[in-house]
Amino acid sequence: MRALALLLLAPLLLAQNQPQNQPVLVPDVSQRDIRIIYSFTGAELLLFGAILYPGGRIPDKPADIIVVLKGPTESIVVREKRKIAGIWMNADSARFRSAPGFYAVASSRPIREIIDERTAAIYELGVGNLQLSAADAGSLAQTKRFENGLVDLRQRNGLYVEQPGAVEITDGALYRVHIDIPARVPVGDYTAETFLVQDGRVLAGAVREIAIRKSGFERFVAMAAERWSFLYGVVSIALALLLGWAAGSLFRRV
Repeated sequence: MRALALLLLAPLLLAQNQPQNQPVLVPDVSQRDIRIIYSFTGAELLLFGAILYPGGRIPDKPADIIVVLKGPTESIVVREKRKIAGIWMNADSARFRSAPGFYAVASSRPIREIIDERTAAIYELGVGNLQLSAADAGSLAQTKRFENGLVDLRQRNGLYVEQPGAVEITDGALYRVHIDIPARVPVGDYTAETFLVQDGRVLAGAVREIAIRKSGFERFVAMAAERWSFLYGVVSIALALLLGWAAGSLFRRV
């Protein structure tokens, strides 16, 4: 009973130990579970919330909001193609241990006007501040070249996005922003991080979890490829041969 009482009182004790003069963020998202089906062409995610100031007093100088949606983290190898003897071939390569499959950052103003470069790097605010954790012991210039190549590729595919000025703040206490989820978004677990910034300092932060999953026939195919890879390969080859034979027979009759 004593242990149970301590367990029940723990949240109250933690709340009492937190600073009472700091604002608190209360964020939420329009969808916490996004399902991908065969007709999925993308989605629009609404991230919104409220800023609770001590005593309900909104400061005269308005604060800024930065929202980051990212995930899932993956290990990836980036290869550079070169033309050798008239043939394009893979040459140098670099491996990164923690590259997010999707990264979107939205802010009430451009990030460089809200915080300094050091703070932005600490919180990974901005595509240029992503910590990709290069695994290869290459030169700094080579690693930077591959980082820029990876970022540029994913930006062109709509997977790395920056939206300065997209966050709307109403009456200094309510905020909202729309972030587009592309059709080619990877499945997995995502985090939506919200930061409250004032005078170049991060005053508060909050996180919400989001899951993007395949559904229906796509989910079955993905599970089959992962759990029964050998059988999946055999069935795929057999299906390709069958379709090829059927197409050949059809054209011979025509």
